[in-house]
Amino acid sequence: MARYVGYVALTPSPGVNDAQEVKTPRPRVAFVIFEGFQSLDLVGPYEVFSHPGEYLCQIVASGAGPVRSESGLCVHAGHDVDDLDPRGIDTLIVVGGNGVNRARQDSALIRWIAAAGASARRVASVCSGVFLLAAAGLLDGRRVTTHWRREDQLVREHPEVTVDCDPIFIRDGHVWTSAGVTAGMDLALALVEDDLGRHIAHDVAREMVLFLRRPGSQSQFSVPLWSTQPSSDRMRVVVEAIHADPGARHGLLELAERAGLSPRHLQRRFTAELGVPPATSIPAETP
Repeated sequence: MARYVGYVALTPSPGVNDAQEVKTPRPRVAFVIFEGFQSLDLVGPYEVFSHPGEYLCQIVASGAGPVRSESGLCVHAGHDVDDLDPRGIDTLIVVGGNGVNRARQDSALIRWIAAAGASARRVASVCSGVFLLAAAGLLDGRRVTTHWRREDQLVREHPEVTVDCDPIFIRDGHVWTSAGVTAGMDLALALVEDDLGRHIAHDVAREMVLFLRRPGSQSQFSVPLWSTQPSSDRMRVVVEAIHADPGARHGLLELAERAGLSPRHLQRRFTAELGVPPATSIPAETP
C-alpha cells in the first residue's frame, strides 16, 4: 500500500469554476479517480481545464472524500457515484494508475462510468484509465492508445478494441485516449483547443509553461528522456531542434546546415551516434 505523503483538495479559485456565479451553466468536466490512481493523470489535465475559466471541473470517486494515489498523495473527491448525476456531463475523463485493476472490480463505479459515458459529448482516458472505459463498454470497435507498458495487457484482455500504442493520444469519434502521465496534458490541451480555439489553448500552454502542443501522432517512443542521446555538440543541436518543434521542416539539408556539416557527413555522424538515420527521428506529421 502506498505510504501517505500529503493531501490535496483541488478546489477552483473563486469565480473560476463557481457554478453559483455564472448565469449560463458551464460545461461539466468530470474526472474519475480511484484508490491507487496516478496523481499526474488527474492534476495535469485538471489544471489545463481550470485555466480558461470556461469549465466546471468535478472529481468523482466511489466514495467522496480523500482518495489516495499510487504515490501516497491524497486528493479530495468532491462527489461519489451515488450523488453525482451521470447525465449532463460534457466531458468525462477517466484517469489511470496502478489501482486500475482493482477499480475494474468496482461494479458501482463501472456502472456510473457507463451511464456518464453514454450521454457525455466526449469521453476520454489517460493512461490505463482506458481499461475502465473498456470495462464500461464504451470502446467497442474503437481505435485507442494507452501507456506502452499496458499495450500487451490491453490487447489480450480487450480484443473488441484496436490498440495502437505508438501515438501519445488518439481521437476516434467522440472518444479520446492518451498515453500515460504528461501525455494527459497534451490530450487536455487538444480538447480545450477543440472547444475554444488554438489561441486560448496557446494561452493556457504558455501560462503553464507547456509545449503547445505535441501532436497526437507523436510517438511515445520518441521522447528524448529515454532515447539514445548524442555524444557530440553538433548532433545535440540537431536532436534538440527536432524535439523543440516536431512539426517543422527537418529535411537533411536543413539539419546539415544547422549542424554546420555536409548532408552526407551529417547522415554518417547522426547514424553513428544515435544508431538510426535522421529521418527516423522526425515525428510523423499530424494528419
